[in-house]
Amino acid sequence: MPLFLDTSGNSSLAYAIRARCSRKFPIGELRSDPNSPGLMCCPEDIDQYDPWRLAARGPDQIALRFARPDTPLSPGTPYVPPTS
Repeated sequence: MPLFLDTSGNSSLAYAIRARCSRKFPIGELRSDPNSPGLMCCPEDIDQYDPWRLAARGPDQIALRFARPDTPLSPGTPYVPPTS
């Protein structure tokens, strides 16, 4: 005996076959997969974002606390680091 989807109450009477598990769903229930936008998924099988597809982190802000000044020190006056 064939099984039919109940599409009563839906705005569209069409159905689609899901790419991953080959099950039938009303076309209004399928959502775009976050990792592969062309792949349509049912709501219970939507994956989380893959962290390898996210943008890379920015570089760390590393600076020396007491950096040597770019101007040469005059002889005879000792260098005193600034106080924070």
